[in-house]
Amino acid sequence: MPLGLVPIALLLGSGALIGITLGLIGGGGSVLAVPLLVYLVGVPSAHVAIGTAAVAVALNAGAGLAAHARLGTVKWPCAMVFTAAGVAGAFTGASLGKQLGGSELLALFGLLMIGVGIYMIAVEPKPAGHDVRLTQKSARHLLPRLILIGAGVGLLSGFFGIGGGFLIVPGLVLATGMALQNAIATSLFAVTAFGLTTAASYAVSGLVDWRLAALVIVGGVLGTMFGTRVNMHLAGHKRALAGTFASIVIVVGLYIVVSGIMKLMAVG
Repeated sequence: MPLGLVPIALLLGSGALIGITLGLIGGGGSVLAVPLLVYLVGVPSAHVAIGTAAVAVALNAGAGLAAHARLGTVKWPCAMVFTAAGVAGAFTGASLGKQLGGSELLALFGLLMIGVGIYMIAVEPKPAGHDVRLTQKSARHLLPRLILIGAGVGLLSGFFGIGGGFLIVPGLVLATGMALQNAIATSLFAVTAFGLTTAASYAVSGLVDWRLAALVIVGGVLGTMFGTRVNMHLAGHKRALAGTFASIVIVVGLYIVVSGIMKLMAVG
């Protein structure tokens, strides 16, 4: 697609919004990136939007991970086990996702988001000081849960063509009981890895627009720094952080479901 001043501005603005979301809640980058590319920027193919979003989100998540690492909020052993279990699932999921039509894929994506948002509202978040460590003593309990849930989240991440943060954050909370702030920071390691895995699969199939991805990344780096600062401000207000996470996921999920249903009805 041709790039004029307006599309460039929209791509930079979309990247900034994606980066803010990644820094703030550790996920939601592709949740926002895919509909922004399809409905705002006007990318004609949902699959190209998914592949392009995966590239941009993976690199923006890497920037967010570096920022959270400097703050000491990343649980590295949990991140590595969870991610290793999820990468194979992401490859499998990406292969399956490319077999579905774009509208059907987006509609299912939105339904899943709504379910995750409701789950995060229902769960009582751990306080910011609650600590979880993967050690020889805790491994017997934590390892099976990290591996099983990590593999499942990776499969869904690849299937929907997303970095998966909005699934990884509740997945880490469910698997380990860690505080939400730590889950958000730790999730960015997996978001980066899952996003790169999905992006590689879509790139091999020629479903990545590298020009668009570059502009989204530029806007995203600045947004990520701002989102990380807001995350630290909300860290002591566990309900505010959980509510922010859930609200963003549910609202965007509803939008995607309604848009997907309308497109399917138009085709029908």
